[in-house]
Amino acid sequence: MNLTPHSPFSSKASQLLSWGHWFTFANIGLVLVIALTYLAADSAPNSFGGWVYMIVTWLSHTSFITFCAFVLTVFPLSLVFPYPRHIRGMAAIIATVGILTLCLDAFVYYQQGYHISVQSLPEIASLLVGMINGLSITTALFIIFLVIIILAFELIVGNHAWRHLDKLKSYRFPKYATAVLVSCFATSHLMHVWADANNYFDITKQDNVLPLSYPTTAKTLLARHELLDLNEYQQARTVRLENATSNYQLPTNLPACKFDAAPVEIVVMTEQLDNDEGLFEDPRWFTHAQLLVPTNHLDRNFNLVYGLPAYYRTTVTERRLTPVWNTSGTLSLVGEVPFDYLKQDINDGQIRFLFSDKLPEFDDNQNYIVIEQGNDKSIVTQTNLHTNLPYFSEHSGLMQGNDIIMTLLDKHFGCGQLAQQTMLGNVIGSESVNQGVNYSQGVLIAYKKDRIILVNHDGSHKQISAKEGFHIEQKLDTPFLVQSIKRLKQFTGKAPSL
Repeated sequence: MNLTPHSPFSSKASQLLSWGHWFTFANIGLVLVIALTYLAADSAPNSFGGWVYMIVTWLSHTSFITFCAFVLTVFPLSLVFPYPRHIRGMAAIIATVGILTLCLDAFVYYQQGYHISVQSLPEIASLLVGMINGLSITTALFIIFLVIIILAFELIVGNHAWRHLDKLKSYRFPKYATAVLVSCFATSHLMHVWADANNYFDITKQDNVLPLSYPTTAKTLLARHELLDLNEYQQARTVRLENATSNYQLPTNLPACKFDAAPVEIVVMTEQLDNDEGLFEDPRWFTHAQLLVPTNHLDRNFNLVYGLPAYYRTTVTERRLTPVWNTSGTLSLVGEVPFDYLKQDINDGQIRFLFSDKLPEFDDNQNYIVIEQGNDKSIVTQTNLHTNLPYFSEHSGLMQGNDIIMTLLDKHFGCGQLAQQTMLGNVIGSESVNQGVNYSQGVLIAYKKDRIILVNHDGSHKQISAKEGFHIEQKLDTPFLVQSIKRLKQFTGKAPSL
């Protein structure tokens, strides 16, 4: 732009516009540095095309949103209020607020795996409250120092650009930089169009990495967390689990547990109960009708015995691993045991599984949990749990098979730390939020209170009410789904990319 005294563009407004371009250019550099946090939060691409797309998108998208922020805020102010000193001050404040918001979003994304949105506000508020409650003086001082540094940066950049505007005009590199950014912008969009058309998930799984980018779908979310077989999907449009169980990592440095409480017998029914329900009408027994279990009996029994989602079943059973929580050798399995390598009858076993098509004779002095066989033919079903133990009596809402063994270790045997390090479940009665995750027959199963989310291997999904069974028509809760996947992959050999 020509800003000579004889030019019609030499007004304060046009000078402010030229200054604004340099001010924005400096902020683009700062935003690019902050945006590296988003890239570090996710796993690296697996292909050359994925790397190219990540770099060109990082350069172009961050530059674009920074420029848009200038156009929507500082630029209108320059036109209606062309006073350089005031505009520079207001621009510094606006830019500081924007950069701090970006820092907060980057922090949330790094910690939780999703961006700030209206839908994620409750989770973000909970995260911030927890962070503030545990805030140390050093951390508080760092945050204050960060705010001061960013504001100082904006003031210095703004003043320097204004005072050296004529000199900055003589530089040629902004033209080349602009050409590079525009080329990157076009390249990233063309690559995404191609990748979307050809199911190239190493690119499309990056859709939601940067803020204000492509909206996440269930399919791209599963691809991003390696719950899709990318090659198989591209060739046959069929998707199965890729490396979902091959990276199971055994927990180490486990605490000791004596298992010195009274034994518990867990009766797992392999057939439907007929007229035996009257046996559980005794006031000493409690019945819970919302035990959420997979209809695949191997997955269901794996949940019950190992305290883990069936996501890990293939590798664990192929390696013939015993439950890691069984540190004292107190596990006994008898009857129609689904895992033959675990079948053993230990007289003094503290946790005894009986897989049977008939109920045993109950001893009034023994502790029992009876799990009925489900009768639904879908991926998951709800069945009855009967017990004379008090730990489950006050629970309302859904629970899963892995919650049962985890609750026993925590509340009955006093081995809560061992349970936390070896299982993935909830301790019934101590969780403020009723939610859980499982995986069966290629379907991701997540529930939150009354809502059950089923995400198929092709990315399609449905949400149903646990109590009523009707379909829930509402937007997919992406933040919750991210959290569920993160929890599901807790025992994988490599950290989950969130």
